[in-house]
Amino acid sequence: MASFPPRVNEKEIVRARTIGELLAPAAPFDKKCGGETWTVAFAPDGSYFAWSQGYRIVKLVPWSQCLKNFLLHGSKNVTNSSSLKLTRQDSNGGQKNKPREHIIDCGDIVWSLAFGSSVPEKQSRCVNIEWHRFRFGQDQLLLATGLNNGRIKIWDVYTGKLLLNLVDHVEVVRDLTFAPDGSLILVSASRDKTLRVWDLKDDGNMMKVLRGHQNWVYSCAFSPDSSMLCSVGASKAVFLWNMDKYTMIRKLEGHHHDVVACDFSPDGALLATASYDTRVYIWDPHNGDILMEFGHLFPPPTPIFAGGANDRWVRGVSFSHDGLHVASLADDKMVRFWRIGEDCPVQVAPLSNGLCCAFSTDGSVLAAGTQDGSVYFWATPREVPSLQHLCRMSIRRVMPTQEVQKLPVPSKVLEFLSYVFRRKTPFPGRA
Repeated sequence: MASFPPRVNEKEIVRARTIGELLAPAAPFDKKCGGETWTVAFAPDGSYFAWSQGYRIVKLVPWSQCLKNFLLHGSKNVTNSSSLKLTRQDSNGGQKNKPREHIIDCGDIVWSLAFGSSVPEKQSRCVNIEWHRFRFGQDQLLLATGLNNGRIKIWDVYTGKLLLNLVDHVEVVRDLTFAPDGSLILVSASRDKTLRVWDLKDDGNMMKVLRGHQNWVYSCAFSPDSSMLCSVGASKAVFLWNMDKYTMIRKLEGHHHDVVACDFSPDGALLATASYDTRVYIWDPHNGDILMEFGHLFPPPTPIFAGGANDRWVRGVSFSHDGLHVASLADDKMVRFWRIGEDCPVQVAPLSNGLCCAFSTDGSVLAAGTQDGSVYFWATPREVPSLQHLCRMSIRRVMPTQEVQKLPVPSKVLEFLSYVFRRKTPFPGRA
């Protein structure tokens, strides 16, 4: 396992370029619980950006128009400013699927949201039935919102109408994720210690309850091929699930505190997890090995004091779509962009009270939500990938670690195709 601390003087590292910001409107109850942006998300086709603005409200904005506003009016965009209103189109006729702004009142504090889109039945794992209330088409785009009262509400993104109200969790729905295969299978993670699997093509029928967590579940993420799910939570928990059989594959051991966020690399070969122990781990999910460690505190806390550095707790992590970079948010008021295989961040940016982050669909922008209901955007590092990285990505999209290791090729070729990282700068006092 490689252990990479950040440099002591991060001023030497390149500052990430600011793209823009969406500021929540000021209100008399600011600074009180309920106004946080707990989640941000980009639609799979890049058409929309959504964030939980706080106090029950979710904002949906056309992403391309949002970027144009940043260019025309500077980086700041106050969400209740009439002069910067995003373009709204008539929802009649042919304009139905044209992106337009929506403000959704979910009726309770929003903790999680996720976009989901369907594909034609022949390409999907799901089989439709004639008597279903909803017949989702190829151009359907949905938004799932997880609420404080345990409910999950499903919205039509193009019209802003409520389609389904899923009721089964008994505590906060902390995270949501759709299967990337377009089957409209939704997984929810809750403080009631369970994950629940829903089939939206079957009118939101709950298919399965995944049990194993002994405490709150903070986050969940599908692998790119939809076959595996990662779930993380309190008490150092990191679980991997087989989503064809709905069984647990393994529990990953290594974190020393609550694990609050997770994300797979685009080829499914790597898994990033973020923890209050001030670390981001990069795992091989196919064998459970820790391949890299991105540290946010130097020297790193020992296991017995892992909960004592709460000014460096890591709050969010996201894998870029090029598979080369990982973004992390920590309580030390920094956003960091890490390059896979490097021993320190390649870019940093200041951010106070960050809670969550996500890369845009094309990977060019990182969005981060904060405790005051606002969102900030930065340009992401852009690099030409190496031949090795392209080869690894290509083969790992179709082969897990075990199959790659069995290939009848020379050992040097296997090493070339494997995610193996060597520590460049050891921690003082460590072997």
